[in-house]
Amino acid sequence: MTRIVVEQGESFESALKRFKKVVQEDRILSEVRRRRFYEKPSQIRKRQKAAKMRKSRRTTLKDMMRRY
Repeated sequence: MTRIVVEQGESFESALKRFKKVVQEDRILSEVRRRRFYEKPSQIRKRQKAAKMRKSRRTTLKDMMRRY
């Protein structure tokens, strides 16, 4: 659970800004979006495989660029 302590004399806007920053750092909203709908295990594996391929392609391209 994300929690912030509002200091005495602190404006609501600055407290809200700090709260939003903490939520973004904790990646809470991205987790909520990801869990919004049920994802079948086969879809999870497919998504993870695609991410692995993207990462591998990126590192391969970086290595090729370093050689030349």
